This record gives sequence, C-alpha cells and structure tokens, in this order.
Amino acid sequence: MEAIILQIMNGLDKGSAYALIALGLTLIFGTLGVVNFAHGALFMIGAFCAVTLNKILNLGYVTIDPTQTDFLGNPLKVKIPYVYNIFGENIGNIIIDWSVPLAILITIPIMVIIGVIMERGLIRHFYKRPHADQILVTFGLAIVLQEIIKYFYGANPIPTPAPEAFSGTFDFGKMIGLKAHSIIYPYWRMIYFIFAAVIITAIFVFLKFTTFGMVVRAGMVDRETVEILGINIDKRFTIMFGIAAAVAGLAGLMYAPIISPNYHMGMDFLVISFVVVVVGGMGSLPGAVLAGFLLGMLESFASMSVVLNILPGLNQIIVYLVAIIILLVRPRGLMGRKGVMED
Repeated sequence: MEAIILQIMNGLDKGSAYALIALGLTLIFGTLGVVNFAHGALFMIGAFCAVTLNKILNLGYVTIDPTQTDFLGNPLKVKIPYVYNIFGENIGNIIIDWSVPLAILITIPIMVIIGVIMERGLIRHFYKRPHADQILVTFGLAIVLQEIIKYFYGANPIPTPAPEAFSGTFDFGKMIGLKAHSIIYPYWRMIYFIFAAVIITAIFVFLKFTTFGMVVRAGMVDRETVEILGINIDKRFTIMFGIAAAVAGLAGLMYAPIISPNYHMGMDFLVISFVVVVVGGMGSLPGAVLAGFLLGMLESFASMSVVLNILPGLNQIIVYLVAIIILLVRPRGLMGRKGVMED
C-alpha cells in the first residue's frame, strides 16, 4: 500500500508539470491556432527566473569577521549579502531562503512581456502558414533561447533550494490516518501539486466566469462573428499568449527546487507535453489537464522496480505507447473537438 500511494503522489507531481505546460500549449493553439514548439523554452526561462533572483539576493561584499578564525587563529573573510544591509540579517536570511516563492512576483510580468513580444514580433506572421512552418520557426526559437541560457548560466544544472521550512519530508501516511503505514514524501512536491491545482483552477475560472474569458472562448469557436461585433479579438488573443507564457514560466519556476534548472530542461518537458496535448485532444483545455495527470500517473507506476524488473525501460516509453493506443482508438484524443487538426 505504501508503494502504491507513493507512486500515486509521484504521478500527481509529474502530472502537475505536464498539465501546466500542456494547458499553456492548448491555450495558444486554441486561441491562435499556432503549434508553439518554443513553449518548453518558456518553462525553462521560468526556472531560471528563480535561479536569477537567488543569485541577485546572494550578491554581497567580502569583509573580515573577527569572531570567526581559522586553525591558526587568523580572522576569516566572510561574504555579507547586500540584503543584510538593507533589511538586517534576520529579515535578509528569510528573503534569501524564500527566493523561489518571491520569484513569482517578478516571473509573472517577465513571462507576460516575453509572451507578448514573441506573439507580436514573430508568431503573428505565421498564423496563416502551414503548421509545419509554425513548428520549424518556434522550434528554432526554442533552440536560440536555450543557447542564450547556456551562454549566460553554463551547461551544468544549478541547484535552487526550496525554503528551509519546506525542504524536508513528512509522513503522508500518518497525515491521512494510516498509522500502520509510513509514507515519507517531500514537502515541496506536495506544494507543487497544490500550486498547480490553484493555477489550473484559476485559468478555468478566468475563462468561464469573466467577461474577458467568455469573449476569448467565443473567439476560439467563431473568430469572425466576434470581430463583426466590434471586439478586438486579436488584442485579447495576444494577452492570452502572455498568460500562457506566464503559466509555463510559473510551472518551471516552482519546479526548480525539484529538478535543478539546466539549459535543456525545456526540451525534456516539451516533447512529453506535446504528447499530452495530442492525447488530451488538440484545443481541449480539460483534455490537456486530464491527459497530463493520466500520463504522469502511468509514468510513475511504470517506474516502480517491480515493473522494471519485468519490463526494463518501460518507464521511458510508456507515455508514447499509451499515446499510440489512445490515438488508434480515438484519433482526436480523449476530449478533442471535431475538425481540429484534421485539415
């Protein structure tokens, strides 16, 4: 039972990341009809927003601390972060410790701006071009962004710790009342799942219950009619591109303590996320979320040692096997709409 519950939780953790990236991909495809292969790079940039803020907060100067000495009794040189001078040592330590959650404040505007620039500067020129052209140009953009990150941050993963209060583990079994079962699970992975659930819920509420969201959904179904009513649907779609970029960035930001950010992490998640989108159904937001959690769960169970002993390497291909089976049975995906990507 411990192993099963643990794999379910691991599946929810992976599925959260897949669902968030796939949700952003589907928002872009559903509004603009663009297959955006640069979306994984936005996930990567979000993770490096956390890295950047952590580095900035740790900037400081070197001074002599007479209270600390080496084995010869000489005073040691210590680095004092500048935030200590501004906020004091205690508050400064808290700010540095909580650098990842604090990075949300800068990541949202940065990702929205990047998304709007991408859409206005490049993507809009490919709306009426074939999907193959869209894939080529956005894949090229992803490689450019990846190499920029590699140039400035290097090729090695950069550890980005979670706040100390959430860096440890807890007994999930005891928390849910299974006194006879000890299920140890990292705090931050649970935080990530809760965060993803909040973001996904917020997107659906925004689209369903706000006037802006209702107009966007109407534009996704019948763009021409909305434009006839005098609504500037292009402007709203551009904003949605920015929101989709922010969702991807936040997904990467909060994932930074789980997997140390590196320049190719965007590509690692992008391929699986596109599989998630196709399995869920191109253009279907509920389908993207459902498929994200479904495939995350399957990948988690396929990683169990008892499974790998029977079928070595299954965890590497399970997502693609399931995708093939689902698409053979239901070519539009689990919740795909008729006519989407069928021309």
